[in-house]
Amino acid sequence: MRPPNPCPIIYPGSQPLRWHEDKTVPCMGEVWVFGSNLAGRHGAGAAAVARKKFGAVYGLGVGYQGLEPAHCYAIPTKDGQLQTQPLDAILYAVDEFVDFARRMERFRFFITRIGCGLAGYRDEDIAPMFVRAPMNRCSFPVNWMEFMGYAPHRASVGTGFEGCCHA
Repeated sequence: MRPPNPCPIIYPGSQPLRWHEDKTVPCMGEVWVFGSNLAGRHGAGAAAVARKKFGAVYGLGVGYQGLEPAHCYAIPTKDGQLQTQPLDAILYAVDEFVDFARRMERFRFFITRIGCGLAGYRDEDIAPMFVRAPMNRCSFPVNWMEFMGYAPHRASVGTGFEGCCHA
């Protein structure tokens, strides 16, 4: 895992958006949003990071977990037998997350490339599911930029959330 994310990329002229490189971690108390399995076996990838650093509870595979500032949100991309969930099931879970994120206005969210690692989906399958998320309070994987409707070549480096962390 890389050190905390350096200054994020901001798309000029839009709602404040924050983008981060894959395999970086938040440094300002953001909620770590990760792909999980319904069994809550947080043993690999971003789920293991969630368990080790962000308060994910072993055996709990869905929803908000941990305590501020080490907190996380599990979006199941695999079922209880660790088989990949269909996209419609993941979309349902993402919609649940988006509703939670909209209600929890005091939180900021650091969204990992859920479903794009062990579950085997492509960025273009998952990224568009998050377009309803509160953009001004979310940091997204830079790999998702074009699939969320933002042109990577027009992005610039900005400060994102206050107190940008440097490696």
